[in-house]
Amino acid sequence: MATFDCDWCGKCCRSFGEFIRIERQAGMQDYYCRYAITGEVFPVHVIPDFAEEIDDEYTDPGPSGGPGRAGCVFLRKNPAGPGYACAVYATRPTVCREFRCYRMLIHDRPGGEVKGRVIGIGELRTGDEKLAAVWAEKIARLPHPFTTGHDAVRHVSAPGAAPAHGHESHILAHLSGAGCGDDSEWVRRVVAVLAEHGYHGDPVE
Repeated sequence: MATFDCDWCGKCCRSFGEFIRIERQAGMQDYYCRYAITGEVFPVHVIPDFAEEIDDEYTDPGPSGGPGRAGCVFLRKNPAGPGYACAVYATRPTVCREFRCYRMLIHDRPGGEVKGRVIGIGELRTGDEKLAAVWAEKIARLPHPFTTGHDAVRHVSAPGAAPAHGHESHILAHLSGAGCGDDSEWVRRVVAVLAEHGYHGDPVE
């Protein structure tokens, strides 16, 4: 199993993070929030580096801090280096703790070069045309326990192709329940098909 490695890009916080809203403030560093997709209410504690900034935005929300704000209110530029940081990382909600922006790495051989990543319910991101063809012809047709109307859209993002979805696929995965179900048999079949065509599928733990 591969180990997920976050690169601090902040894309997840700017997409499904928009569903995290502050319900009320319990102190300068403490808030109660709601995750709109599941309705979960959870407390968070803001680390000191961002406490005043977030308190100011909450108390006097300007154009960037009000209801139209893009992404999670706790997403901040990383003061220690490149990328972004979470101002409530230690107390972040379950959806953030369990999230992986890719669920399988596909290599040209065990431990070799990464040729693609599987995200969401079963979408492939790759620049390898052969892998894209194998996915479209052999894997995208495999039945998946979480697919409904979602299986009517394309599931490959290959060179020169238009984006496969109009929404971020990990949001669709959560809405469809893929984040909390068992599709291990589908994963096993995908790994087997990839092996038949000279690729190594490495599911992310």
